[in-house]
Amino acid sequence: MDLCDKKMLYKFTVPTLCLCLLRVKTQSLLSAKNHQSQTKKSVMEQHWNTVYQTKQPTEVSWYEEYPHYSVSLINGFNLTKTAKIIDVGGGDSRLVDALLELGYTDVTVLDISEQAIERAKARLGSRADQVQWVVSDITCFQPNHPFDLWHDRAAFHFLTTEPKINAYISVAQRVILADDFLSVATFSDKGPSKCSGLTVRQYSQEALSQQFTGRFAKLRCEEITHETPFGTQQLFTTCQFQRKTA
Repeated sequence: MDLCDKKMLYKFTVPTLCLCLLRVKTQSLLSAKNHQSQTKKSVMEQHWNTVYQTKQPTEVSWYEEYPHYSVSLINGFNLTKTAKIIDVGGGDSRLVDALLELGYTDVTVLDISEQAIERAKARLGSRADQVQWVVSDITCFQPNHPFDLWHDRAAFHFLTTEPKINAYISVAQRVILADDFLSVATFSDKGPSKCSGLTVRQYSQEALSQQFTGRFAKLRCEEITHETPFGTQQLFTTCQFQRKTA
């Protein structure tokens, strides 16, 4: 029996009525909190879906005809062709095309934008079936297996609050096992402060390495220059790490 049912309220004392009112208020607050969380998430999803719906590939600053730097990094890890690789925030990047051409057979592409994923799948055609596609906010990602390499060219710098940054690092720590690899690139502390209208968190080599060195051993960091399709240059900080054994 629900004592707070409207038909039962008249039978009970003031304390019971107060408890019922408190329960209703608590439920309302929880509902409002959940709605607010969902709204915030949908705003980010909508932002990126709009970008990919309204911009051609060469109309965004991060476009690369061929991802030379990322391919060179990945080849440098000397992974087997069956290694599990995830491209975090991959969107419609052509890195997945390059990895398939190089013979890698277990590639996952994650992005918050379903539109970006669909565009990449359309470009690949039948080869898209060889890839695992995930539409998710990386801080909420719950994979069912670990990865040998986590590659992130420019997703991490969109996380500008400590809870989001910590959530990202927590996911990475869970899915990258001992001796496996993490590669993260962000705008440099001398690079842009915004991307696609969103504020980003810029990093020096030292600042980026400090975010991950608790559970990861730094292999190297460097600053690189990206040439945009508009003829401008963007400075990036990139660091590679290996998961510690303990």
